Amino acid sequence: MKCFSIAIALIGGIWFAVPMAEGAPCLMVTLTGTQAGPSVFNGQAGAGTLVHYGDDSNDCGAIKLQFDTGRGTNMRLSQIGVSPVQLNAIFFTHMHSDHTEGFADIMLLRWYLKGPKIDIVCSSDAVSAVGTNSCRKYAMHIGDPFLQSGEIAERRSEDKARLAGGPGALVNLITFEPKNEPQAVWSFGDVKVSAIRSTHTAGHASYRVDTPAGSVVIGGDAGNDVLAPPRTSSTSDQVERLAKGVDIIVHSTTHPVLGPERGSGFPPFAFYRQSGTTDLALWQTV
Repeated sequence: MKCFSIAIALIGGIWFAVPMAEGAPCLMVTLTGTQAGPSVFNGQAGAGTLVHYGDDSNDCGAIKLQFDTGRGTNMRLSQIGVSPVQLNAIFFTHMHSDHTEGFADIMLLRWYLKGPKIDIVCSSDAVSAVGTNSCRKYAMHIGDPFLQSGEIAERRSEDKARLAGGPGALVNLITFEPKNEPQAVWSFGDVKVSAIRSTHTAGHASYRVDTPAGSVVIGGDAGNDVLAPPRTSSTSDQVERLAKGVDIIVHSTTHPVLGPERGSGFPPFAFYRQSGTTDLALWQTV
């Protein structure tokens, strides 16, 4: 029997879950944060999604994949008893801080607890309008502040089993060039992850996880390649292609009430590079 527990949302320390029927295998999806943008609002955690897969024998936790690591990701994971050491891989949709700033916290604690290396999966370097978006540099240098502050040396004086290179020494970097068609970027046993190019920032990618228990797409902040009206939709044609036949879609959206023409004060460039709530609701998957 297949079983699902869909979209567990951790908000303000409270978690909600759809009860999971008895059976195996199983797939669970936890929203570890839903706050968009670099600002802080009412204690919400930044963007992130945890996908768990397994069966009854391991409480659906044989494999744990974290997609994006916004502010407070470690705190939200701790609320469901997940340690950074238990994560099998981390995937980034893009390099905006609201999707990445919890990464240092995760990696430092994984290093402190002497966890193994972890796969970090993301786009290869992408040239933007003003420079280069580099997940590669971000991941490989995530431990630099702790090395420079002296914390790594201090902690190693207490326990030499901790790696001298700090959190960066735990990174097993896997990069790919996003394309207009889905491509496999990671797999482990029955779990396969594919990615597709999507528009938001240079190098933005969206992901799909396929398991025997079901599938989930993490769209990130994907929007349409046409960055302003007139256009048929604000949603990503590529992500719609990726999501055909999927069971769960996790995607950020911007409500039409925030449209610049409504006097919201929302910057037009930021509004139009997101998917609109009503457009995303019209998607049909087969």
